[in-house]
Order: sequence, then C-alpha cells, then structure tokens
Amino acid sequence: MLLRARAPAKVNLTLHVLGRRRDGFHELDSLVAFAGCAADALTLEPDGPLSLTVAGPFAEAAGPSDDNLVLKAARAAAERIEGLRFGRFALVKRVPVAAGLGGGSADAGAALRLLCEANGLSPDDARITEAAAAAGSDVPACLGSRAVMMRGRGEGLVPVDLPRLAAVLVNPLKPLSTVAVYRGLGLAPGERFGEPSPEPGATFDAAVAAIAAGRNDLEPPARALEPAVVKGVAALAATEDCLLARMSGSGATVFGLFDDIRSARRAARALRSSLPEWWIRPTLLR
Repeated sequence: MLLRARAPAKVNLTLHVLGRRRDGFHELDSLVAFAGCAADALTLEPDGPLSLTVAGPFAEAAGPSDDNLVLKAARAAAERIEGLRFGRFALVKRVPVAAGLGGGSADAGAALRLLCEANGLSPDDARITEAAAAAGSDVPACLGSRAVMMRGRGEGLVPVDLPRLAAVLVNPLKPLSTVAVYRGLGLAPGERFGEPSPEPGATFDAAVAAIAAGRNDLEPPARALEPAVVKGVAALAATEDCLLARMSGSGATVFGLFDDIRSARRAARALRSSLPEWWIRPTLLR
C-alpha cells in the first residue's frame, strides 16, 4: 500500500537570535507556522531497502539524493529503532530550495511521519523526536507541522494557538546560503545578541500585533548578501491591504500578511505581473 504525506513549507513569522552558543549553534526564539498550499509531496512504498527518487520543478536544485534529509531522517530513526520497516520514498519537490522555507526539513518531517505510519508508531515516540533532532535543527518543528514557538537550536517546541493567517510567499528563485547569512551576524561563540520573540495571542489582531512587534534578525545580513530580499519586501509592502512584509528564515523568501485569503490572492495576481520570474504563492498559515 502506498503511503502519502504532504511536506508544507515552514514560515518563520518572527526569528529572534538570542546569541551564539559555545557549541557553535545559534540560540533562537522563533514563531513558526506552516503553509497550507505550498508543499512538497512524499510517498512511501513500504518494505524493501531504503531508497529515494526525486522529481518536480526543484528536483535538480535539491541535489544528490544520497544527501537528502529524507534519507538522513530515516537513517537516524533506524539507529534508534531496531527492525524499522523501510521502503521506497518518492519526493515531488515543489518548494524552492535554500529559500528560508525549511523545504528539506519539511521533507524529513514527512518521511518520519510516513515511517511511523508504516511501523505503527506515534510521531510523539521519543525515538522519533530524537531522530528528528538528529536530522536537522528545523526537523522537530516540521515533524508536527503546526504553529509553535521554536527555541534553542530548534529542539525546544512550545505549541501556540495561532489563528489562520492569510499570506503571500514570494521567492526570487535565487538560493541563499544559511551558513553565509548566519555568518553575517558576526557573533562569536558565547556572545549574546537579542531578546525573546513576542508570543502571539489567539485572536487575529493579537497575533498580527505580536508578529509586527517582532522581527527577523537574519534579514539585515540576508539583505546585504542578496538585493532581491530588499526588492521582495518592498514589492509585498506596496500591495493593497498588506499588513506586514518580512523575510522568512534565512531567506530569500519573503512573506506578506493579509486580512483574508481573498486579499492575499489579489495581491499574488498583482505581484505575478510585476515579478513575472518569481515564485509566488498565496496561502493560509497555521
């Protein structure tokens, strides 16, 4: 039986860098949500050796399949769960790569969910959550694919009651190196930097106010590395009814928030006319 899962794009609505840890990782405090209609698709045909094929518009940019986080997550799970049932994964890559949307991490989270389904396990199983953390900093949040405050290097998750937010995601189809963006902060190990991110309220107005009061500390170095980030934020901010425009993750994707999905779709149509070569998706975040 073929098992299927969506791997929704991760959007950092806020991203506060609290400092750099002694182990070299950065300490984060970030409000994270997931896109309803911007997602990769993953299937698993259980049994047989572990394998992966990749197709779709961003398959080539995803790189060699042996380096894919789907396989890394599956191997991390196998190290912790004796006799884990594997199979053949097939990934359709629809979300841009190196875009600040956690695409690879979302794929890894989907892979772990499919392995849980194939093996009668719960995604809350401690061995699965440990495998997620071993696969990558964003994978624990992507395992659940629900709005959370993401803390530490990504392993500290606090669920939040976030109302659905209408948004437009805009990416210039220019990859941006996460390592280079973090390097642009120039923090030494042990150095402190900022304060925690505001937590959202449960109502639409309270959530938008909290997001507006926050920021993305990676946006300034990303702007310096890739001028398209500046262009994208300005284009979104200039659209009718845009409440807020900001970069997601380490970029170069930027997002705008809107009162409702109808306004977001109208803004997306306008942006497709002014930015015809860009990847643009209206969506609901949850």
